[in-house]
Amino acid sequence: MSIKRILLIFSIFTLLMLLAINPVAAQQEVDSECTILGVTPGSSVDGSSMTTHTDDSGTDTFHVYMVPAKDHEAGSMRPVLKHTDLGAYAHKNNPIVSPGEIPQVEHTYAYTNASYSFQNEMQVGMGESTVSGRREMRNADGWFDIVELQRIALERASTAREAVQIMGTLAEEYGYYIGGECITVIDPDEVWVFEIYGPGALWKPGSDRPGCVWVAQRVPDGEIFVCANRSRIGEVDLDDTDNFMASPNIFSLAEEMDLWDKDSGEPFKVYETYGYKDYSTYNARREWRVLDLVAPSLELDPWMERYPFSVKPDEKIAAQDIMAINRDHYEGTEFDLTKGLEAGPFGTPNRYPTPGSQNPEGSAGWERAISLFRTNFSTVVVARKDMPSWVGGLTWFAYDAPHSSCYFPIYAGITELPESFAKGMRGGSYDVFSRESAWWAFNFVSNWADLKYSYMIEDIKAVRDPLEEEFFAVQPTIEKTALDLYEQDPDLARRFLTTYSNSCATRVVDAYWKLASQLVGRYADGYVYGDDEYKVESVGYPQEWMDAVGFGKSTIPPEGSPK
Repeated sequence: MSIKRILLIFSIFTLLMLLAINPVAAQQEVDSECTILGVTPGSSVDGSSMTTHTDDSGTDTFHVYMVPAKDHEAGSMRPVLKHTDLGAYAHKNNPIVSPGEIPQVEHTYAYTNASYSFQNEMQVGMGESTVSGRREMRNADGWFDIVELQRIALERASTAREAVQIMGTLAEEYGYYIGGECITVIDPDEVWVFEIYGPGALWKPGSDRPGCVWVAQRVPDGEIFVCANRSRIGEVDLDDTDNFMASPNIFSLAEEMDLWDKDSGEPFKVYETYGYKDYSTYNARREWRVLDLVAPSLELDPWMERYPFSVKPDEKIAAQDIMAINRDHYEGTEFDLTKGLEAGPFGTPNRYPTPGSQNPEGSAGWERAISLFRTNFSTVVVARKDMPSWVGGLTWFAYDAPHSSCYFPIYAGITELPESFAKGMRGGSYDVFSRESAWWAFNFVSNWADLKYSYMIEDIKAVRDPLEEEFFAVQPTIEKTALDLYEQDPDLARRFLTTYSNSCATRVVDAYWKLASQLVGRYADGYVYGDDEYKVESVGYPQEWMDAVGFGKSTIPPEGSPK
């Protein structure tokens, strides 16, 4: 029996076992559909590195809290955990489990913990996008999923390059079990793209074979990278150690599994071997949209099969520009989700999936925007040079769908967040509405806005925009104060930034709970109530929409009927 046939049999068996052990595994591949960007120092307005992540899972836990730095005794161990990203509802069938322990390091850094943790106190930041790749790469015996690799790297890494090496080395030794992932990893100097896949069906724990295959490519300074749920790394040059890193089996495993033949004359490309995925506008369209927004001069075709790994933006990018990208629904293009009959009378951009529906042949179904209704949270992670890490590193954080939410700053050096942000860890769930959880304020506003989106999005902007504008306007003053305090006593600066970040978080949450009540009262029974309690307007539907749906036609008597 050929090696290829053996691998196929083992792969099918492994996949069946994986789904039997973890019934949500298939759902994780479908739902963890996130968009990430990598912005290099030379492409940003202020010389910072930035990355972003829209956690579009729809099933992840929505807790966010600070994990403190800690010293550990020699010889101590750290448990490896699975399913930590899932919310309380998903945990009913997928409890958190530990396949084993790994040696602990002497000191671990503080970091912000979430379903996908995103920055540590050394300014190492991350974004995640599931790329799935070939199913035959998976192996249920692996210890690690991506969320645990990210956490451990943030605990231990002081640079982006080091974080990549930590994730790769751990997965090689202990095994990686889920579908392929793409991670942007930043520090103040560099932006790296890390892709990882399983080792195939033949790997076993304790084997001298690597328990995964991984590769990393540095984004050229002055350029911007995007990933939208498909592999983005192509050819690999391991002689260029400044720009590439990989596991030792990067080429050999592809040959062994008949995914590539070095004698064929065809170049090895990661996205054609381990990361292979059929072309779909679901993925490619978002890549096009990001690259077209930052570099319209390239005039990229929205129907291209492959886009450049990275591009130089026409103008340098600020954090506010990334927020606008996160909120995008293709407005102003032929794919605009706020237009057409599908958007309803009030232009809602949301397109909910319909179980059992059949897409037209060759279609990916609805257009898939960057901003998505099922987003758990989104981030814009910033790392800056020539500043203490506690001040230079910060994450602009927003719960729920970016288009209807508000970003506020979480500085890398803070020690805590409001209790309402940790509710997803202690009992918070998607199936139980709770005013004790910050996440629900934003989710409620977003869902209610679907009733009259074109009206309510303006109310949302009226609350959101002044808050964000204020946060950016006072940022230089806040950071100057923090730097002055840091020179006196770093802990004073840390307490100051903690107080400030918590104040911003509390203000935003309170504003959204107030906004929620306002929207319920203002938009009811088809009416629009003004600020004056006696002012009420029946707005009905736009004429264009009424014409499109055949308004009044059913009430016209057929010819010959009594009138």
